[in-house]
Amino acid sequence: MNVPIRRVAVVALALFLVLMVASTWIQVAQAPTLNADGRNSRSLYQDLSIQRGPIIAGGQTIAESVPVDDAFMYQRVYAEPELYSAVTGYYSFRFQSTGMERAANEYLVGTSDSLWWDRFRNLISGGTPQGSSVELTIDPVVQQAAWDALGDQRGAVVALDPKTGAVLAMVSKPAFDPNLVASHSSADASAAFQALADDSARPLDNRAIAGRTYPPGSTFKLVTAAAALEGGAVTPDQQIPAPDQLQLPQSSSVLNNFGGESCSPTGTTTLADALRTSCNTAFAQLGIDLGPEALDEQAKAFGFDSRMSIPLQVTSSQFPLEVDGATIDSAKTALSAIGQYDVKVTPMQVAMISAAIANGGTLMQPYMIDRVRTPDLTVAVETDPEEIGTPISRETADTLRDMMIGVVQDGTGTSAQISGVQVAGKSGTAETTADAAPHAWFTSFAPADDPQVAVAVIVENGGDAGNEATGGRVAAPIARAVMEAVINR
Repeated sequence: MNVPIRRVAVVALALFLVLMVASTWIQVAQAPTLNADGRNSRSLYQDLSIQRGPIIAGGQTIAESVPVDDAFMYQRVYAEPELYSAVTGYYSFRFQSTGMERAANEYLVGTSDSLWWDRFRNLISGGTPQGSSVELTIDPVVQQAAWDALGDQRGAVVALDPKTGAVLAMVSKPAFDPNLVASHSSADASAAFQALADDSARPLDNRAIAGRTYPPGSTFKLVTAAAALEGGAVTPDQQIPAPDQLQLPQSSSVLNNFGGESCSPTGTTTLADALRTSCNTAFAQLGIDLGPEALDEQAKAFGFDSRMSIPLQVTSSQFPLEVDGATIDSAKTALSAIGQYDVKVTPMQVAMISAAIANGGTLMQPYMIDRVRTPDLTVAVETDPEEIGTPISRETADTLRDMMIGVVQDGTGTSAQISGVQVAGKSGTAETTADAAPHAWFTSFAPADDPQVAVAVIVENGGDAGNEATGGRVAAPIARAVMEAVINR
């Protein structure tokens, strides 16, 4: 063989090797990614040809696939669609799926590694592949109570079992009908999706966990109080400064208490009373004394700045430790300590703060999938509660619990009272923009001595009350209804 032929042969062999490696890489290493890509029409048609498993809440089927006489074979149908839209999302051949339909897709179509035996059995027997059922932690009674209590107002409600992290309710309003987007008519599905996408009320946003985050207002004072108690800076009965106005350091701005009220005739108050009356100047000064690093550290311990999957993706909450590469100054720290400036949270994060306090300082991982069953009802997956960490000591948790009980007994949260049950809570009224009403917040847990539920409620721009809204007036009754639903179930 002469030299030119030998060179051509070597090049040809090299090209074959490259092709073999490339095809192996695509078919093996990249297969999971390619299968999961929403643009992969082959995977989509393969999924559509399988009877997708149902999504179940409290024994009730809230999403299922029913046989139809068209090319897709099965139509996804949602029972009580708006009530559960923040939970299920939608499954659509035209658009990428959302909510639990997306997060639990590998279970619903039976492709999860944990379901390998079921797939192997179908392969051997020639049986028709079916998806598995996904049983959620959502309690229909609690979900309905949250939905009804929020009414026609924009906002969100999250309810957690503080001892396990199970999500008992998750409501976001305005909601939408996923049946419309799941239509097998491309024109109808497109029209429905476009109408939802163009709606200024943002019904496709899951306000409870994602989309836009909110200023937490005075609910963040729980974080500030936790940082002070953990660091030993104050005790609940210690007198701290509580002026009628606070001149912000290195600023011409003056901070007032809500409604221009006075927290104390003497200009000082205890930490417990400052939380009970939601004294802005006391907590702003406390934040200055603690410093931004201490507030940031405590916020992170509660879960701020962390991405989380429940398995729906939760937008991370933020504490603004730095601006343009520099640590925030004392004025911004003061505003951050009362949940303003650039502090941003999800209702899920606020519920987690209350849940950690309720659970003696231990924060549990929130989760929504209780178990997964194969078509023959065998349990293939079951969630075990998992600790995230201990953001505060039991002593601090007990102190904060007692302070939050004071908020509900005779403070800003009296509308959350439940006859015969001790409730711990904290209100919040978060300023947004000069031309918009404040957001109304309330977070709580009950019974305080043996917590069964931790709740966070936000009503955007004060809901029906508008500029007259406060967290105690607007959001606390919603939280009370949710807590009662859990306690009375």
